[in-house]
Amino acid sequence: MRKMIAAMKISADGKFGNADGYADWVDAWSEDYGLTAQIDACMLGGHMYPGYEQYWTATQNAPDQPLPMTGRLATPAEIEWARFAAKTTHYVLSNTLASALWPKTRILRGVEEIAALKQQPGKDIYLMGGGRITSSLIDAGLVDELRLIVHPLIAGNGRPLFTMSERRALELRHAQPLSQGQLSLVYAIH
Repeated sequence: MRKMIAAMKISADGKFGNADGYADWVDAWSEDYGLTAQIDACMLGGHMYPGYEQYWTATQNAPDQPLPMTGRLATPAEIEWARFAAKTTHYVLSNTLASALWPKTRILRGVEEIAALKQQPGKDIYLMGGGRITSSLIDAGLVDELRLIVHPLIAGNGRPLFTMSERRALELRHAQPLSQGQLSLVYAIH
């Protein structure tokens, strides 16, 4: 069975974004959880998807221009992720989205479809977020692993990543300090 791996950048107090849902403390949105070799699909929620589509389309089409949301130029790692993402299947869990412009994107309507997707042959699935889908899929028992990059700040009134209804045990598999005071954590979810 394929694993679903949730990976997020969060603040030290467990927030994945500020009050508007954007993590303005993140310097680059490239995949830096060590996942690309082991995944062949990405999963994200319908609230996150439109911004994702806009950001990565701009990264592909005009990497030498300031990017939406950040106003910065794409990093080499972001350009590399944009190329990888363009050829990778994306699944969007949404009851409202009717279509998607990003290549190889399928819209799913319920967690039953995600459970069935995990049973299909293939590599692991990268659950990118946002917060609502991450919490709901952990609650549903569909997330096998959690990879976090914890940034050294307290976001305060930002949006919390963990809003599950039940307590979950985590088993630390790996911890590594990163360059600018961040900490990379990998947990198995039980």
